[in-house]
Amino acid sequence: MRLAPLVGAAVGLAAGAVLLIALVVGIPSLVAGVLGVGTLALLTRGLHLDGLADTADGLGCYGDPSRALAVMKSSDVGAFGVVTLLLVGVAQVACLTAVTEQRAVLPILLLPAVGAATGRAAITWACRAGVASARPTGLGALVAGTLSPVAVGVTTLVVVIGAALATALGGPTVLRGPLAVAAGLVVAWALVRHCVRRFGGITGDVLGAACEVATTAALVVLVIEPWSLSVPLTR
Repeated sequence: MRLAPLVGAAVGLAAGAVLLIALVVGIPSLVAGVLGVGTLALLTRGLHLDGLADTADGLGCYGDPSRALAVMKSSDVGAFGVVTLLLVGVAQVACLTAVTEQRAVLPILLLPAVGAATGRAAITWACRAGVASARPTGLGALVAGTLSPVAVGVTTLVVVIGAALATALGGPTVLRGPLAVAAGLVVAWALVRHCVRRFGGITGDVLGAACEVATTAALVVLVIEPWSLSVPLTR
């Protein structure tokens, strides 16, 4: 779990390479964005997306924690899961499309890596000491509470420094990387906190959901255009 952000960075670089190849061969930016998100899903076999859908269904159902956990364990995907997958998928495609439209090598390669590394850093945070497992078995039980505050802090610091270097080299600014990491971790922290209160702890699905929402939030921050005080108003 301490090395999860490193794996994320590698997956993000692979997605960035796909974006770059798509740009070189003349594939439109929107299609390139779809291919980039598809690469992220393919390299993880859709594991985190499955967790996102299951977590959304669990949070959307009525009943006690045991009922919610049973819904999450079911192989069916409900309406909450489908809508959440669509929204997150569209958001990620839009972000990678915006990255591709910059038509610069370093942003195309490095910005997806920052987003994916942030998503995996959210998994590291979710495994910190004091976070319980919702089930006695499964991935959540295996990793919940296994990382000390020092381990989580060191991993986070490495991710923040790496993100700062990536956005210093690939744009937009050195501060954008740390801001993206912070946004991703805050959103994931809020989700995990809610899941712990709703389910009684984390599960493997919750880890996947935290990864996807953190990745998405980080990518959104990375592609925000510089603010302008001049806003044209039309009727």
